[in-house]
Amino acid sequence: MSDVLLSALAGVLDPVSLILVVLGTAAGIMVGALPGLTATMAIALLVPFTFGMAPIHGLVLLGAIYCGAIYGGSFSAILINTPGTPSAIATTFDGFPLAQKGEAYRAIVVATLASVFGGLVGVGFLIFLSPPLARASLRFGPPEYFWLAMFGLTIIAAVSPRSTLKGLVGGGIGLLIATVGIAPIEGSVRYNFGTISLQGGISLIPALIGFFCIPEVFRMVEESRESGTVIPYRRQRRMVTRVFHALLRRPWLMIRSSLLGTLIGIIPGAGGNIAGLVSYNEAVRASANKDRFGKGAIEGVAASEAANNASVSGALIPMLTLGVPGAPPAAVLFGALLLQGMRPGAELFTAHARITYAFLFSLILANLAMLPLGLYLGKAVARLMQKVKVQTMAPLIIFLSMIGSYSIYNNIADIYVMVVTGLLAFALRKAGFMPGPIVLGMILGPIAEQGLMQSVLMGRARESLTAVFFGRPISMILIALTGLSVATPIVVQWRGRHSAVHHGPVHHGPVPPAREDEEEGGEDL
Repeated sequence: MSDVLLSALAGVLDPVSLILVVLGTAAGIMVGALPGLTATMAIALLVPFTFGMAPIHGLVLLGAIYCGAIYGGSFSAILINTPGTPSAIATTFDGFPLAQKGEAYRAIVVATLASVFGGLVGVGFLIFLSPPLARASLRFGPPEYFWLAMFGLTIIAAVSPRSTLKGLVGGGIGLLIATVGIAPIEGSVRYNFGTISLQGGISLIPALIGFFCIPEVFRMVEESRESGTVIPYRRQRRMVTRVFHALLRRPWLMIRSSLLGTLIGIIPGAGGNIAGLVSYNEAVRASANKDRFGKGAIEGVAASEAANNASVSGALIPMLTLGVPGAPPAAVLFGALLLQGMRPGAELFTAHARITYAFLFSLILANLAMLPLGLYLGKAVARLMQKVKVQTMAPLIIFLSMIGSYSIYNNIADIYVMVVTGLLAFALRKAGFMPGPIVLGMILGPIAEQGLMQSVLMGRARESLTAVFFGRPISMILIALTGLSVATPIVVQWRGRHSAVHHGPVHHGPVPPAREDEEEGGEDL
């Protein structure tokens, strides 16, 4: 094992990998800072272009963009009070008030140091938790994979921000899309509408591009949202040292926020936005001086940024070990793994161990790279936020979407898939259905169907379907978790209505702006 780790370390310290880490992190910061663009969109657009790269280099680049984009959202949150990514919603609560007081650079330094700390804590959990969880997945048979898929679908619906029912329906739509093509067991051709190009099913990467990029372009054009006035700032000497010492005096704040971010990131569909909001709320609850929050408290910025950056690695844990993405960017990375012939699970840490560990080590470098890049590229990022317009971004994204969809298999049908899924996603979003549950349904559909059909065959052989589906310990645990994930939001909504009727609405702390933002995890997955 030590030889594999040393080989992985040598792979990530290769000059090409190091350059890709720096470029990917810098590009991610810029993408995250521009309102309207998201980490999911950036990764989805770039996945096809990594197909011709070495697997290590492709994954290193995508991972660095993911880390950088989540952190980059803090710039627009602080400087123009608009979260560049949904993960930065809670950062606006205290980051923008600090900027209004003339302390924008202080807020950026706090966000940077907290992001680096949270990101490193998350990567630590990812490195140490993933291998044992992947080994545990070897004990999964067809029934366990079926119930795991059901659990993933219910939990994504449970954290759907607007409606649990719509989340479940969205997952069902994804399951239906996954049935297009040849059935995995009996080999019958379904729903291909007489088209040979659909016999292999809906291509995952073009569909991901369609679901996550096209609706965002339409939304940008509809809103014609231009960047607001960026609050100017200048670097101050010794500010990094002063902020570092200030955060050192609050170790529990940083540790608690990072742990919360990692744990919430593991939950499929929760994502960085929920992690940031929960962590911010806990920081307010634990503070002896709650009145400072919402007026420029550095604890609020630190809590939000440490949590949302820790959630990046948290979202990768179930994706790498069980094939269940914890956030939309992780779902796109799932597609990138499949494109390179790597299937999530124990195989990643055995047959592809060198590539996998190189990818994990590269996340450490990407988080460390955020420190100098964030502090020294800040001025350039601020200017970019003012100059880049929707009229430039929208056609460029459409062009890259078409090129990326076509370039994977050089198949014109994939462009049609991208366009149709994009228009479908836009129409469904208008009806209140977010793309996260639909995409997760597409990913979990084949797992659920194969597990179901194989379990049925096992039950027929044993003459007891009940014993196969309900007589295995892991299956029973997953069934209990599935029931709990369905029941919890129902109980919470009932208690909320009951409390409102008897006590009236209660408001605690600032309320995030109403946005129909994607995804970066819940971001909407």
